Amino acid sequence: MCGRYSLTSPPEVIKERFKLLWSPEIFVHYNIAPSQMIPVVRDMEKGRELALLKWGLIPSWSKDSAIGAKLINARAETLAEKPSFRNAFKRRHCLIPADSFYEWKSMSKGKQPYCIGLADHALFGMAGLWEHWVNPAGQAVRTCTIITTAANELVGQLHERMPLIIQPGDYDAWLDASNPKAGELLKPFPSEQMRYYPVSVRVNNVRNYDAECLVPAERSESDQALKPG
Repeated sequence: MCGRYSLTSPPEVIKERFKLLWSPEIFVHYNIAPSQMIPVVRDMEKGRELALLKWGLIPSWSKDSAIGAKLINARAETLAEKPSFRNAFKRRHCLIPADSFYEWKSMSKGKQPYCIGLADHALFGMAGLWEHWVNPAGQAVRTCTIITTAANELVGQLHERMPLIIQPGDYDAWLDASNPKAGELLKPFPSEQMRYYPVSVRVNNVRNYDAECLVPAERSESDQALKPG
């Protein structure tokens, strides 16, 4: 799954990477968590924009918002089948900008958090879906989910799933939900283009979202069997 990530790139870098109409007004966050408002790239009639949507998708047909907490991720293999996601998969694709994401590996002394990102430390886009839901009070609520796929060889050393990362050259194809090529992009990102390293258990607490979350931690003895990230 993908339950935490970071976004620390400057607004101008985000604008350039995702070809936005204007520089986004967002703040640096080192430990983004579900239920928070997160920056999401969408193709709209006026052009490509970055909007703030709540992380945790609420299907348009849902009677209440509670379901959103269970739908922070959507499995790539079943997007077209699951009632919660199939409508958005047909019509509303998005990209979630990120610099890294976190995963936890079970160890003898508990779970060790790891920071995972691209080998060149570049900003990347995680594939997502977004929805428009109207609450009982008649207010529009826009939400999103991050798509996951089977882990590649590198991330598989930590967890069986990983976010679906889209190559920059495929952003246009993914954001256009009607593009037949979008369905061909539902596959793991290449291992050789990624890296990981252990970080402090500070990231376990969502109230910790400063730069200390990304500081490398010492690898434990039982972790030495893992390949270098």
